[in-house]
Amino acid sequence: MELIYPVILDGATGTELQKRGFTGDISAEEWVLTHPEVILEIQKNYVDAGSKVIYASTFGATKDKLKDYGFQDRAAEVNRKMTEFSKEASSGRAYVAGDLGPIGKMMAPLGPMSFDDLYENYLEQVQTLTEAGVDLFVAETMMDVPTARAAVLAAKAVSDKPVFCTFTCDENGHLLTGTDITAALLIMQGLGVDAFGLNCSAGPREMLVNLTELSKYAEIPLIAKPNAGLPRVEDGKAYYDLSPEEFVSYVPAMAEIGVMVFGGCCGTDPRFIAALKENLPKVAMHRPVRKITDQLPAATEKELFLLAPDTSSGKVLSCTADLEDDIMEANEETDPVMTIALNSESDLALFKTTQYLINKPLCIRTDDAEVLEKALFYYQGRALYEGAVSEEKLAELNKKYGVIY
Repeated sequence: MELIYPVILDGATGTELQKRGFTGDISAEEWVLTHPEVILEIQKNYVDAGSKVIYASTFGATKDKLKDYGFQDRAAEVNRKMTEFSKEASSGRAYVAGDLGPIGKMMAPLGPMSFDDLYENYLEQVQTLTEAGVDLFVAETMMDVPTARAAVLAAKAVSDKPVFCTFTCDENGHLLTGTDITAALLIMQGLGVDAFGLNCSAGPREMLVNLTELSKYAEIPLIAKPNAGLPRVEDGKAYYDLSPEEFVSYVPAMAEIGVMVFGGCCGTDPRFIAALKENLPKVAMHRPVRKITDQLPAATEKELFLLAPDTSSGKVLSCTADLEDDIMEANEETDPVMTIALNSESDLALFKTTQYLINKPLCIRTDDAEVLEKALFYYQGRALYEGAVSEEKLAELNKKYGVIY
């Protein structure tokens, strides 16, 4: 499929379900299965209003997320049925996106999941969604880099369909885990996502601040899917006061900095999508261009680093029983880059369990292409490389993981 920009996404699903009786005592997916007429109405309304992409209601449809509700054995059914509902609602007038939401359990040491666990959850989900016929994938409301990486890598392992990725961050541009949103952009850009941006978390005025910072590094279209303003809570319920007119008043400023994909999150409804449809033709789009031309765009899981091409790789760490201590010491040294030699599967096993400690740009040194590929899979930043792996293989790994060589 070929997306024609600007793209209008849908608006809120959760708050629209709540208006129609969903109380949260069971999973949204289970509730929608027993109330299919509700999701059909919501999504038909969005398509009628102007949405060109609607999200299948699979936000919480990974097996481990459904396990929270004892509904995990019906994960495949949920993903198939939600796709069917969206395809029926769209009637060919809009693309259907497989919605990959957070699992709600983070990777060790912050949570109980390994990266393999995260990846397998999404791999199973995207396989079913692909078979069901989604047109693209959206990893949305991401709160940490490993979960987003797992979702994106799984989507790309199964399908060549477009992949969007949106995070939610605080007003200072930080994720729940402390990651700077610009680092998340560089990492996801390296994985080859087709568009990147923000959803939920704030209204358009607040979101514009963080999008402006992202625009300094974005080389792909940016996405803006804000709430209908910041919520106020009364009697335990959230209310959103922003009007559709005020919501779209921020569109020209967003388009100016490279936002080309627009939608709404919590508190929005078809009126907001109709306002986008009416106003977007009046606004000039500015597709992002390549910005990082004379620097190396490295990143740890938490922070971006733009390095000079002649940056020294520094002392080389070996994968011994002391690797954890060696990483902690190297973090404090003046070398701008941390280099770790990986020569075997046992080295890789040590690296997997310690890589989260790295807080400066990482250079992986190995002559083994298989070890390099596995290390890039598990490393949660964007790494540099030194060694004798072939140019052809490195070009493949650059496209897949964004490795810098």
